[in-house]
Amino acid sequence: MHEAVRDTMAAVGGTGTYLGADPGRAAAYEVALLDLFTMSVYGVAHSFALASAEGIAPDDLAPFAIGISGLLSEMIPRFAGQLRTGDYPGERSTIASAATTIAHLIDAAIAHGLEVGALTAAKGAADRAVAAGHGPDGLPRLATVLRSGKPAG
Repeated sequence: MHEAVRDTMAAVGGTGTYLGADPGRAAAYEVALLDLFTMSVYGVAHSFALASAEGIAPDDLAPFAIGISGLLSEMIPRFAGQLRTGDYPGERSTIASAATTIAHLIDAAIAHGLEVGALTAAKGAADRAVAAGHGPDGLPRLATVLRSGKPAG
């Protein structure tokens, strides 16, 4: 099937990557990547809303937001490696420190009347990890919390 649509994809400016014979595999990649995109767009929108509430103009925040995107580009392969090995060193940031940061963000957002649903969900995952003794672990550990609903041992 991949070979049959490769030329069509190229003609419309798309690219194609063969992900295996199981057509569900491509759908699984799509949903995971759409999740990343959706949550990222929401995060960008929320940060601009919070900045605006704090009196920061969008054009003033934008260069700093671009800097954050650079951090994410570095984090993604590091997260993948730590998830692959099951080793979650907290030398850069810990789940416990993230939980504290998220609590501060929730307070700031509430003070400005902003929605906090996604932040509350993130805080819940961090709190579950801390309660299970994973506070000193690095942030990639959170993927195991999200997958199981509770931290992996």
